[in-house]
Order: sequence, then C-alpha cells, then structure tokens
Amino acid sequence: MIHFIVSIIIGGIAGTLAGKIMNSKNALWLDVILGIVGGAIAKAIFGLVGIGTSGALAWVGDIIFGVIGACLVIFVVRAIKKK
Repeated sequence: MIHFIVSIIIGGIAGTLAGKIMNSKNALWLDVILGIVGGAIAKAIFGLVGIGTSGALAWVGDIIFGVIGACLVIFVVRAIKKK
C-alpha cells in the first residue's frame, strides 16, 4: 500500500514537471496519470537497455524516468491529435 502511494506522489511530481517542460495545458489529475504511465513506459524501456534505479535515492531516478516517459507520452498524444 505504501509503494502505491509513493508511486502516485512520484508520478504526480514527474507529470507536473513534464507538463511544464512540454508546455502542456493538462489538468493536474491528467499530469499525475501521465507521470505514472510515462514512468512505467520509461522504466521498461530503460530496463531493456540495462539502466535502472536502486539504492536510497532510487526515487530520484524514478522521477527522472517519469519525466522522460511523460514527455514522450505527451509528444505522442500531440502527434496523434494533429492527424
């Protein structure tokens, strides 16, 4: 249960940062969802390459993965909307 709550918080931080970076006009709840989904996508992609997070500061890496993944998700959604 604690891991789930921490994932929501990290996803919220990552999604909010990605929204600012990508100049997105999404609602806060959507930023949180994008951060969680983006973090999972980025973690999977980086995991395939052998890059992961561990240790006491793993949450910092998770935020970075979340931001990268959420930016990627925002980019893809924008590309799909343009068509």
